[in-house]
Amino acid sequence: MIDAPESSSHPQLIEIEGPTGTRAELSNHGARLTRLLVADSQERVLDVALGFDTIAEYEANLDLYFGATIGRVANRTARASFELDGQTYELAANNGPNHLHGGILRCFDRVTWDLGTRAPDGTSVEFTHASPHLEEGYPGNLEATVTYTVTEKNGLQIDYRVVSDQPTPVNLTHHTYWNLAGTEHGATIDDHVLTVFADHYIPVDPHLIPLGPIDTVSGTPLDFREPMTMGPRIRALAGEPTLGLDHNFVVSGWDSSLRHAARLQHPSNGLRMDVYTTEPGLQVYSGGHMPSTAGKGGVVYPTRGGIGLEAQHFPDSLHHPEYPSVILKPGDTYRQTTEYRFSTR
Repeated sequence: MIDAPESSSHPQLIEIEGPTGTRAELSNHGARLTRLLVADSQERVLDVALGFDTIAEYEANLDLYFGATIGRVANRTARASFELDGQTYELAANNGPNHLHGGILRCFDRVTWDLGTRAPDGTSVEFTHASPHLEEGYPGNLEATVTYTVTEKNGLQIDYRVVSDQPTPVNLTHHTYWNLAGTEHGATIDDHVLTVFADHYIPVDPHLIPLGPIDTVSGTPLDFREPMTMGPRIRALAGEPTLGLDHNFVVSGWDSSLRHAARLQHPSNGLRMDVYTTEPGLQVYSGGHMPSTAGKGGVVYPTRGGIGLEAQHFPDSLHHPEYPSVILKPGDTYRQTTEYRFSTR
């Protein structure tokens, strides 16, 4: 359990629990998930979310983004700038020449959110954050709310709501690294089986910036429409700039409703995680750039010790008008729902 002060103006730990016994531990530091406890097919309770025991460890490893809410704009923005309504906005170049995950100082994963409403039955908690005009270079005074709920369907549901007083880009996501074997083992995700319900993906250059039009997954190592073991597919991508998977898939049949985007399975313990989202894209990251890291209880997480399944709009959407827009206008509300639902065979 994270050591943290009680004041809501400082990082602290909040626990929620669903009717089926699934339990989530969260921190208002980065509105992040720190633990998710679920039962496998043998009724062993496992923590399936990589993380740390203390806030100091999270702050010392910010670039891993363990369990965090990412914003204002997730993923990469080319040349660390964009133009909106005839004005150019400069952003932090924190990923080579490009901008990644909202910035370096006051991006959403690095601020302490305010605690909002908690459900009387202990199943949900709300975090809020007011981001002022030009924070991290983005226009508009923005108010963001993230609500975590443990559901009756044995899932962790994340609801996002954002409003702004000026046109501004918004593209939020959740950045847990999942390992269904349980984080106490320090194992890779090579033996996990992944299905992604996507016929297309976004091709990228060596800096992981989109090349333009979407492309078919057919005939490529990125075809996960049938269940595929991770290790062989990661090796098939060896030599690519991603060191494995770090690609944005186009969720099939996207229409802003809650759709089935992916399924992750651990064959040994029978645990399965299904991802549902209202977002058009799913960034699948197999942890190829994650260094060997000492996590909870001193367990060393190896490279590829977890997989990110990050529901979001497409990367670099600000430079691709052919992609679904990420511009939030005054009077409108950005809404997103993503759920990670657990079951056993």
